[in-house]
Amino acid sequence: MADAEFLAVLTTTDSEERAQNLAATAVEARLAACAQIDGPIKSVYQWQGNIETDAEWRVLYKTTAARYADLEKHIKAVHTYDTPEIIATPITGGSNEYLSWLRAETAS
Repeated sequence: MADAEFLAVLTTTDSEERAQNLAATAVEARLAACAQIDGPIKSVYQWQGNIETDAEWRVLYKTTAARYADLEKHIKAVHTYDTPEIIATPITGGSNEYLSWLRAETAS
């Protein structure tokens, strides 16, 4: 991932309103060029020794590797979960126009 200039970063939360807040505040702070929300999705996971099933909303951010640390810090500060899911995946290709826009929108 160290070589990737662009990243797709994923988190989930327990309501559409919280997903909207996570998305909007990150884009407003230029930590991500955009964020897409989808849901509800059903998550099944282990937590504190129990199997849990919950409805969640997924937020997918598009950002640069240079902005990742600040985006992760922002997600942790705004999120209501004790251990929020934060997964970054390298974007290995894309249209020059889109990637140029992404770079410009996340310039600090």
